[in-house]
Amino acid sequence: MDPIRFTRELIDIESITGNEAQVGDFLAERLARLGYVVQKGPVERHRFNVLALPPGVTSPTVVFSTHMDTVPPHIPSWEDDRRIYGRGACDAKGIIAAQTAASQRLLSEHKVATGLLFVVGEEKDSLGAMIANEHPIGCKFLVNGEPTENKIALASKGALRVELIAHGKMAHSAYPELGDSAIDKLVEALHLLKKMHLPYNQEIGPSTLNIGVIEGGRAPNVIADHARAQILIRLVGPSEDIRRGIVDAVRDLVEVQFPLEIAFSKLRTIGGLPTMVAAFTTDIPKLSNWGEPMLLGPGSIHVAHTEHEFIDKEQLMRAIDIYTQVGKELSSK
Repeated sequence: MDPIRFTRELIDIESITGNEAQVGDFLAERLARLGYVVQKGPVERHRFNVLALPPGVTSPTVVFSTHMDTVPPHIPSWEDDRRIYGRGACDAKGIIAAQTAASQRLLSEHKVATGLLFVVGEEKDSLGAMIANEHPIGCKFLVNGEPTENKIALASKGALRVELIAHGKMAHSAYPELGDSAIDKLVEALHLLKKMHLPYNQEIGPSTLNIGVIEGGRAPNVIADHARAQILIRLVGPSEDIRRGIVDAVRDLVEVQFPLEIAFSKLRTIGGLPTMVAAFTTDIPKLSNWGEPMLLGPGSIHVAHTEHEFIDKEQLMRAIDIYTQVGKELSSK
């Protein structure tokens, strides 16, 4: 298997979250041709996870895992001498190629059997990981792939999604005293949240808050009767105090909902590899039944989700060596 060609083949299949079936079928067929026993784990409708195991192996010590889905828009692949470009190049289709190549090398050269788990939905709600977590196979270690520049993560920040919903009363904008502006309430609530003190972890760094979406109102000449904001807080510890602080700060202005939380995770490391802290979230907290987790992969998170997303070819090939090293070491434990 040529990892560079395999990466480009994966990139060229559009797999924006919710539309992973085609890339899942491609992966299942390709992995079966490579000799794996492949299972499609249903998630919802036409979506499914892909689990691949060497013949005769039902519970390997180590499973390599990452996600098949990407953020929009789809960007087809292209390459130059140094890099492969396109949507998913580093997040995470190059990682799929590297993990597959490492799993093959471990089996053929070192007689070490490892599994491969590729899931849907990571970029939205980790639904594929949550479903997979209901069907563990007894592995001891999970090596999750995200773009960490081939450094091993000491920890991964969590994520808390917050929705603020403001209610008001419509009126003609010439007579604002007859209405009740939901937008005014939302703006005030957001201002209060921006002033909140967020936790700081000495090892990991700060919690951060991003106001990602604001929507509401009906027309410039109508007092708004509804408004909503979506916020994402990066967690460096438990969320309970943050949740209470948000509700206490804005309870008289807006309704507060917490539609999703991915927990902060401290992770296993291996000596000899450079380390980093992942400020982003991963599927790891939703795969708790798949063994002790590690986080490691080629590519830079700084170019993921951008119009010029890429993976360095040399780093991709180096990742195969590192995954092989990690797989050998963990399988001996």
